[in-house]
Amino acid sequence: MRIAAAQARPAWLDPTAGTKIVVDWLARAAEAGAELVAFPETFLSGYPIWLAHTGGARFDDPEQKAAYAYYHDAAVTLDGPQLATIRRAVADLGVFCYLGITERVRGTVYCTLVAIDPVRGVVSAHRKLMPTHEERMVWGIGDGHGLRAHDVGRFRVGGLSCWENWMPQARHALYADGATLHVSTWPGSVRNTRDITRFIALEGRVYSLAVGSVLDFDDVPSDFPLRQALVSLGESAGYDGGSAIAGPDGSWLVEPVAGGERLVLAEIDAAEIARERQNFDPTGHYARPDVFAVTVDRRRRGAVGFVED
Repeated sequence: MRIAAAQARPAWLDPTAGTKIVVDWLARAAEAGAELVAFPETFLSGYPIWLAHTGGARFDDPEQKAAYAYYHDAAVTLDGPQLATIRRAVADLGVFCYLGITERVRGTVYCTLVAIDPVRGVVSAHRKLMPTHEERMVWGIGDGHGLRAHDVGRFRVGGLSCWENWMPQARHALYADGATLHVSTWPGSVRNTRDITRFIALEGRVYSLAVGSVLDFDDVPSDFPLRQALVSLGESAGYDGGSAIAGPDGSWLVEPVAGGERLVLAEIDAAEIARERQNFDPTGHYARPDVFAVTVDRRRRGAVGFVED
């Protein structure tokens, strides 16, 4: 099977333009013969790049409030027109898609990784289990509902967002659900993907695909409340891609790619999984369920459960 990472530049906080970009890269992937394509973390509508550079933790700060409101309004909903357009493109092109989105649920924004099947539509929407550091200023804490692997050709595919890929229990849950291809999505940096991509491949004896975006402060819209503060820094935002693909023996199929938009492609062979699991299978013959008990709660969590008459 041929797989692809869309290392692309998002239309930052412009969901309409961002949707067109996603559809365009889906078409490029299909033309290149890919059966699966992954997009970076919160590619639609954007990673919160202002937080670390503008004092994002200042309490009750008017500019930070305005920035969050702008970010909130640019987020998308699972039943909204943007995802509907992308679902139709996935169906027309026949390419399975992992897409990072900013998901709006009332007053909260989640970092969500959506899996879209050409026939079945959205098969999971995984809300990031634990936003990292300053991300907690803008993203809600997710749940285990999306910790699921999906059949794509001869593979089962699961995915996680950014640093939750370092959470052993989250990886373990996907391995136990039969994942043979792991997708990790990132805002975009070689320093984030150069170690964990191969680590996951070796630990799970899986193929491991990492995808990151290319993004800089100049991509921030002119009317974003903190744009001037960002561009006046006179430095790069540092989001340089880092997309990479590793085989189940931990070897690089594509080493982390720095800079520039491109479709990162690789051919993967399901037979290689069984070869590498001859000596290690973390949730199979190398597991010890008599010693370790693991429970994964995949219920969707909400603020309240209504009981009707």
